[in-house]
Amino acid sequence: MSISRRTARSVRILGVASASAALTLGLAGNALACNISEFSAVAKCDGTKGVISVTDKDPSGVKATVSVYLQSNGADAKLVGEQEVEGTREGVTIDFSEDWKPEATYRVHVKAGNQVDEDIKPNLVTPSEACESPETTTPPATPKPSEKPSEPAEEPSEPAESPEPSESETTPAASTGDNAPSPAGDSNLAETGSSSNTGAIAGIAAALVAAGAGVMFALRRRGAAKTR
Repeated sequence: MSISRRTARSVRILGVASASAALTLGLAGNALACNISEFSAVAKCDGTKGVISVTDKDPSGVKATVSVYLQSNGADAKLVGEQEVEGTREGVTIDFSEDWKPEATYRVHVKAGNQVDEDIKPNLVTPSEACESPETTTPPATPKPSEKPSEPAEEPSEPAESPEPSESETTPAASTGDNAPSPAGDSNLAETGSSSNTGAIAGIAAALVAAGAGVMFALRRRGAAKTR
């Protein structure tokens, strides 16, 4: 049975179309499949705390399990943590709290269904400087005692001695009573004290006054007797 040219051409066109469709579907399937290249990891600081962040940019949203291991001499030293993530085209980030040391090495493993089961390459190496520690308040230093003994407080100065009185100050003043004139009618009192003539003159004057008074008194009595 012979095939006409028209039929052969139709079969050929149908085969090419089928192959193109299969290729397109295969490319689309690969584009939607989860891939390790869609995962990334970085060590950073959240304030004063260390953090290891893993970002999933899988547009298919396949659920993946991320495990982080601290490496020591090329082997796993400890499991830092394990979390699940569902990526998006924009990316979803999960954080692992870890007080990482400078230039430490971490292995980040990703398992997503039957599509991915491998490590992010290369391994994560932390920065050369650690996160800053919180500033602590240093208490004020206690002053050290002085090596030299403290000098005793100055004693209060003694009151200045009062100067001794001179002989002129200690000698009592001469009594002035000896030079005073004797009262009238007391001429018989003994005179004492100074040898000055002032006392004698005063005594004579007093005697004269007394004598004059006596004469005047006698004359008045005599005049009064004559008038009777």
